[in-house]
Amino acid sequence: MSTPSTSTSPEQIRADIEVTREELGRDVDALADKVTPGKIVERQKSRMRRAFEDVRHRIMGVAEDVGNATSDVAESAAEGVRELPKRAAGAAQGAPIAVGLVALGLGWLAASLAPPSAAERRMARSLRESAQPIVDSATDAAKEVASGLQEPAREAFEQVKSEAVDAADHVKTEARDTTEHVKERVTSSSGDQDQGVGLGAER
Repeated sequence: MSTPSTSTSPEQIRADIEVTREELGRDVDALADKVTPGKIVERQKSRMRRAFEDVRHRIMGVAEDVGNATSDVAESAAEGVRELPKRAAGAAQGAPIAVGLVALGLGWLAASLAPPSAAERRMARSLRESAQPIVDSATDAAKEVASGLQEPAREAFEQVKSEAVDAADHVKTEARDTTEHVKERVTSSSGDQDQGVGLGAER
């Protein structure tokens, strides 16, 4: 078995240069595939898709909370309405004479003081004034819910935009660094090849 020679022969230098060329070719192919516009667009689409999925989940969570709260309020209101006849019936059973007298007095008072149309107008106005605070409260609640939904969407959009800018800068920097690295390796390989040829000529 022969021991390897400590000196580098021209054949070995040429073999090393060929290996270096193959490595450079693979690096260039990988770089070209990475900086291809289609690949860049696909990566950005994947990032934006993940960001929008996050926004959708956040908005759906808020909407679900609002829906649950609205359902609870509606159920409470419906329960209160269902309880009214029972409470009225209980009160009538407890004091039927008092209930009858009150109803008779209210009917006589309404008939003697004002015509039906005027009484209806006053009743409508009273109901409208009584309901106004409830309407205002519901309007304020709706505005708060809308504001709560807009803020997560705006934050997510700003995050996606920032990530897109950062990704573009990163791709540019990486492409520039890789190009410089390839140039240096090509220059170094060319110098080694010239040196190997010179050594072969001297020998």
